[in-house]
Amino acid sequence: MDIFGFLSLIGGLALFLYGMHVMGGGLEKLSGGKLERVLEKLTSNPLKAVLLGAGVTAVIQSSSATTVMLVGFVNSGIMKLSQAIGIIMGANIGTTITSWLLSLTGIEGGNFFVRMLKPSSFSPILALIGIILLLGAKSSRKKDIAEIFLGFAVLMFGMETMSGAVKPLADVPEFTGILTKFSNPLLGILVGALLTAIIQSSSASVGILQALSVTGAFTYGSVIPIIMGQNIGTCVTAMISAVGANKGARRTAFVHLYFNVIGSVVFLAAYTGLDAVFQFGFTGETVGAAGIAAIHSVFNIFATLVLLPFTKGLEKLAYLTIPATEEERQESGSEDEFKVLDERFLSTPGYAIEQCISLAKQMAVLSGETVREAMGLFGDYSQKQAELVQQQEELLDKYEDKLTAYLTRLSSQNLTEQEGQGVSTLMHSVHDFERIGDHALNLMEIAAEIKKKKLEFTKKAKYEMDVFGDAVTDILNRSIQAFTENDIELAQSVEPLEEVIDDLNKEVKKRHVKRLRKGKCTIETGLVLSDIAVNYERVADHCSNLAVYMIQTEDNTIEAHGYVNNLSGKTRMRFAEMQEYFQAKYQLGAKD
Repeated sequence: MDIFGFLSLIGGLALFLYGMHVMGGGLEKLSGGKLERVLEKLTSNPLKAVLLGAGVTAVIQSSSATTVMLVGFVNSGIMKLSQAIGIIMGANIGTTITSWLLSLTGIEGGNFFVRMLKPSSFSPILALIGIILLLGAKSSRKKDIAEIFLGFAVLMFGMETMSGAVKPLADVPEFTGILTKFSNPLLGILVGALLTAIIQSSSASVGILQALSVTGAFTYGSVIPIIMGQNIGTCVTAMISAVGANKGARRTAFVHLYFNVIGSVVFLAAYTGLDAVFQFGFTGETVGAAGIAAIHSVFNIFATLVLLPFTKGLEKLAYLTIPATEEERQESGSEDEFKVLDERFLSTPGYAIEQCISLAKQMAVLSGETVREAMGLFGDYSQKQAELVQQQEELLDKYEDKLTAYLTRLSSQNLTEQEGQGVSTLMHSVHDFERIGDHALNLMEIAAEIKKKKLEFTKKAKYEMDVFGDAVTDILNRSIQAFTENDIELAQSVEPLEEVIDDLNKEVKKRHVKRLRKGKCTIETGLVLSDIAVNYERVADHCSNLAVYMIQTEDNTIEAHGYVNNLSGKTRMRFAEMQEYFQAKYQLGAKD
């Protein structure tokens, strides 16, 4: 091989790895986190877990990605180690699909339909469709499909380029002499493990082995140890991912390692023993791309069938490696809701966003409870209840800190347009929930001041503030329910109520000024009432923001600040009807 042949080999390898990356990324974005949610929920028995692991990995084309996700699941407490073991086994089976796709390069025949099965024949068609979709499509879904097609085409082109570059090496005795040394099982395992550990993808390393097989220098006997090593080498990704994680996550990575090591040892021992007895005739035969794919599949299916009955044993082995401490046993009984914000989920934005939404919903409910607790202090002040409001407000601050930091990191990932909009909406919503908590704290402090100074409102003022408070409670309940249930229709009822609350705020203050002039109340109570009204009105403003964010997800042409002014037709009529309804519901009654 001359320098130009070597450059072709390097270029083909680069295209192959890049194509696999692009195709896997497109598949992951197209799934939108749905596959991860399936893994999270449907792992009740080992056999089902194996099938799920195989199915998910076959779709996203990466057992490493699946295993890293499992490490994240266990680290965040979403999944137990016992549930993850079956999925790990299934992931090893699912990853063999890639090698079967790559084996299509070895198809030979003069028939038109047979020739069309060759990637070199149909990949250009996929590439053309992909580029048309990428340049012309507006929907993110179609662009994800375009990435899959283009990634597959580049992957196959890289495979063909590698195969073409190494083919002349078949006539180089020195090269074939080096490859024959791989028939030594230990050396073959070591080479396979190192190659896979470097590129962190068993699918890719098997593909490289398939490309090299065109030289005719590999036999079945020499590639079996290499494939065993490749399965061990792929564990490096999960082991790296588990660094810094909790003990449960590290045990998950070790289960992956033990499964592949034990599976390789048992398979090699069985193969070597049977070969010594029956003298397999195929051992010295030249192996092609399809033969490598077959060995890859047979090994992983064999290892799964042998070790599936011993999942409890693998779990115990992991606990022997990383024993459970007393501190860990105590922690297992406590829940940390922020564990789901695991950095491993950042590589699968769709699922990471789902975790953020789940936490944001908890934050929404908490913000509503905090305001209602604070408002309750005006009727019956309790120090214990006041302390609860303060604790809940501090927790809301923690929610905002954790979610904002995670969403900021998530926004730097390769997001689809829809995912990007979702992250932006969540960041704004989280800020509004935190601000609602701040106003609840303000209301608690005002209630404490009223209690301390023994201030009393006039009967009329108290009635007006009760009506005002009922309207605020209503808008709070509507906006939180709309957010937690993703109810756009309910969200559309928030803004008309917010307009009514703005009018209530002005009218309550105007009436109180009149009472001040008539000497019916003091300046001190007037200032307190004004502070309550300001916080009520601000809570309503944040509820309005939340509702408009939701409406924008349905129609991104809507501007948050010009929402009411841009209403037209039936929407404006509906808005006016709801506004009239709320005006009638929250009347302040006759003036003094």
